[in-house]
Amino acid sequence: MMQIREKMEDLIKEMLDGRIMLAEAISEFEKLYIQKALDRYQQISKAAHALGIHRNTLSKKIALYQNQSKK
Repeated sequence: MMQIREKMEDLIKEMLDGRIMLAEAISEFEKLYIQKALDRYQQISKAAHALGIHRNTLSKKIALYQNQSKK
């Protein structure tokens, strides 16, 4: 099974070839990571704990991403 670093290296190569900027890559990764944690744990407090951040921080990030998607 391919290790996570190798998977990430392959993905980064594809992103660089597609001229994806670092800020966009980081933002998209964070959004997806948060969404998957929320899907798995179904509660902000549990998802925040799994992500290693405070629930208030997670709530702010969720609100930020929701506002961005409305624009």
